[in-house]
Amino acid sequence: MSMLRGVLAGAFALGLLGVSSGKAQDSGNLAQQAQNPIANLISVPFQNNTNFNVGPFDDEQNILNIQPVIPFKLNEEWNLVTRWILPVVYQPPVYQGDESDFGLGNFNPSFFFVNQVGPKLMIGAGPTFLLPTNTDRSLGPDKWGVGPTAAIVWTPGKWVVGALVNNIWSVAGDSNEPDVNAFLLQYFVNYNLKHGWYLTSSPIITANWEAPDDDQWTLPFGGGVGRVFKVGAQPVNMSLSAYDNVIAPEGGPDWQLRFQVQLLFPTGG
Repeated sequence: MSMLRGVLAGAFALGLLGVSSGKAQDSGNLAQQAQNPIANLISVPFQNNTNFNVGPFDDEQNILNIQPVIPFKLNEEWNLVTRWILPVVYQPPVYQGDESDFGLGNFNPSFFFVNQVGPKLMIGAGPTFLLPTNTDRSLGPDKWGVGPTAAIVWTPGKWVVGALVNNIWSVAGDSNEPDVNAFLLQYFVNYNLKHGWYLTSSPIITANWEAPDDDQWTLPFGGGVGRVFKVGAQPVNMSLSAYDNVIAPEGGPDWQLRFQVQLLFPTGG
């Protein structure tokens, strides 16, 4: 884990140095696209979330989400934006004598039918799915799931503001596993500065409706900083943020450190 943090810190330092930042205006426009989860932009984000003080032994949990976004033009008014999330999880021990686990979590593809309803307003909605690709039971339930998802994005001036929401219910899978009824809301507020820099807050609020009433919600609050720059000819969006869990279930993390590297392909290449 310490090696991973060292790699992340070094990568973020690369962003701070501003390797080949390019034109400021181009960086700003690309930053706004990169901050929009349903933009007409091919991208490959690697989002690393380190959760601190997890479980009875206050260990660290690490989840690396590999989540490519690929849009398809349907006609002059509509795009289909596909988002594919595959988590790679390090799960610490949760009871005395337990061992840590490392492997794949459950695959979560989503499909948004997106319309630009105004010059600064975009909406999208469609289905999202849960596929039991977990390599260990501790890394995700052996359940198939489906549900609705939607997103709204508003881009006034230097701001990118919006939200993404979904709820997934299990529909098949191991009958011995608990049912899935999981809610997710990620709101995001970004303010773009000069030379590709921006301020960001994008906490991920979740609820497990199958848990007891006083143990359902995870409610984080926080933010961070990011920058769009180039490494050679490759545009990259890099951000670092931290979130304190104001509300968390028993055994849930106290806070989270998020580091993301997002490869951008504005020409579809």
